[in-house]
Amino acid sequence: MIRLKSMMLAMLLAVATQVAIAQIKIVHGPYLQNVKENETTIVWLADKPSTGWVELAPNDGSHFYSEARCKYFDTSNGVKNTSTLHAVKITGLKPNTDYRYRVCSQEVVKHEGAFVEYGRVSATDVYGKKPLMFRTSDYGKKEMSFVMVNDIHGRKDMITKLLTKTNYKDKDLVIFNGDMVSQFESEEHIFTGFMDEAVNLFAAEKPMYYARGNHETRGEFATSFQKYFSPKEPHLYFTFRQGPVCFIVLDTGEDKPDSDIEYSGITDYDGYRTEQVEWMKQLHKDENFKGAAFKVVIAHMPPSTSPDIWHGQKEVLEKFVPILNELKVDLMLCGHLHRNVYEEKGQLIQFPVLVNSNNSAVEVHATDAKLDVKVVDVDGRVVNQKSYAPRNGK
Repeated sequence: MIRLKSMMLAMLLAVATQVAIAQIKIVHGPYLQNVKENETTIVWLADKPSTGWVELAPNDGSHFYSEARCKYFDTSNGVKNTSTLHAVKITGLKPNTDYRYRVCSQEVVKHEGAFVEYGRVSATDVYGKKPLMFRTSDYGKKEMSFVMVNDIHGRKDMITKLLTKTNYKDKDLVIFNGDMVSQFESEEHIFTGFMDEAVNLFAAEKPMYYARGNHETRGEFATSFQKYFSPKEPHLYFTFRQGPVCFIVLDTGEDKPDSDIEYSGITDYDGYRTEQVEWMKQLHKDENFKGAAFKVVIAHMPPSTSPDIWHGQKEVLEKFVPILNELKVDLMLCGHLHRNVYEEKGQLIQFPVLVNSNNSAVEVHATDAKLDVKVVDVDGRVVNQKSYAPRNGK
């Protein structure tokens, strides 16, 4: 009897171990980041420490299982990362080309010295449904379109409502212009607050670009922001291009002085904004920037000539605006104010500034000759509508 009980206990332990191993799954994502002509980054989250990789296939009509697909691993300095969060940058791609993919995570059960014990693999489905697919950017495309939302503050249902009203499925890309949550409290908060909704709608297959807002700088998890968004870029400010539009994505930082008691002495956004100015001074050398018919700035906090603006907006006015004037940008799209505001170009700010509210979306269509902009509210009503010719005369 004792022997039988021991055997049964051993069997139960073995089954329990196998169940535990089998439980690894991909719990959030995948989603695309920083799609360009020749590269993209793919991010996802597993529920157990694991290695991660992306398998890539051309969209050539073959079954995903017809041959072994190229694998791109989540690595750091040549070593595969063991993590729940995975980010894989894939380079060497062709412009304006469709690629199918799946993401995989294999549990790392134990790592002692040079010995690694692996568990099961979890992957996105390529058997029961079509593989996920994305298209690389095309700088030579004759026209493009996008939609922008901002100041969602965790109201994930608002994302669906606004994107639906602006026909997001027909757009090349989606832009999040800050304050998608009120604080970065935890990893789970990122996904339950807005990213799960974005993935379900589009983000696994359509490019999404993210300009950080002032509320993403707050909370215990705020310093981890770049692990999830633009994780393979050197900075949270960057340019990207699609067709006739080159975008300058800026990080406007916090809205109060760095010395304010709210920040407990841990911020240096004044210095960070100066750093971005020095970076922008080099953009006139960038062929992709120079060759674009339109230059559009994405920045959460808008500049303003009003005497009662807060410190962050004043910094944007005094630091960002002069170099943006020199670069002859065509339009600046902002959020932050929770209301719709539009300012035509003037002597001080020599480009129009459109501020989108927290209950509307900006829908844009561009060709080499024209940039059409509509602000659409949650009921589908057009709040504002503008058209622009390129400043550079193209």
